[in-house]
Amino acid sequence: MKKLAFVFLLLQQVIWAQNGFEKGNTLYQKGQYQAAIEAYQSVLDGKQQSAEVYFNLANCYYKLNQVAPAIYNYEKALVLSPGDAEIQNNLKFAQKMTIDEIKEVPKVGFAKLLRDFTGIFHYDSWAWIAVVFSTLFLLFFLGYYFSQTTLSKRIFFIGMFVLVFLVLISILAAVFEKDHYKNERPAIVFAESAQVKGEPKTNSSDVFILHEGTKVYVLETLDDWRKVALTDGAEGWIEASNIREVK
Repeated sequence: MKKLAFVFLLLQQVIWAQNGFEKGNTLYQKGQYQAAIEAYQSVLDGKQQSAEVYFNLANCYYKLNQVAPAIYNYEKALVLSPGDAEIQNNLKFAQKMTIDEIKEVPKVGFAKLLRDFTGIFHYDSWAWIAVVFSTLFLLFFLGYYFSQTTLSKRIFFIGMFVLVFLVLISILAAVFEKDHYKNERPAIVFAESAQVKGEPKTNSSDVFILHEGTKVYVLETLDDWRKVALTDGAEGWIEASNIREVK
């Protein structure tokens, strides 16, 4: 009975979340962006996260010219659906609304190529890809084992080697991407303007000032302070209340 009750509650949550999502879509189409935000947020409050919900939520904030929440939710959507062209395109439009113009130090070499490749999919997706290739390997093994002709055995044998290689690549990509996911801590500045200090003290000298919507990367945590880095390599300490971490 407990299992049946759990399944019932789970289905009820999914249906409720779907209704909230559809309600948000209807309100968005009517131009009622604030009401749509509340509908989408109710879905997230019900622990039903998806790239689509974050993307639509970001679009609402963008329409209301709320730059920080728009960029924050586009970034949340990209975490769940990396490489999505539509999300990336809308994010670029939202970033044009920011005040700070921070150059990005270009990454070169093998590390960049590896990151570009593994970043195509979320680490969970890479794990499922490995499962699919493993299943295909098993099917090719059965085909090789039961084949009656030399040609078919040769084809299945070569296919097995190719699939083993693809399984290993998928597993390594999943491990690398999960490690990157755990270590990278992007955050968005939500304060209208925030002083970045040389030390985690209010009376420390300002290193630079950031404005809402700017993306930073959290390097360290110390009480109510966060050490952050910009894409141009600049670093400093900012009060935790001024930013919101994406992950």
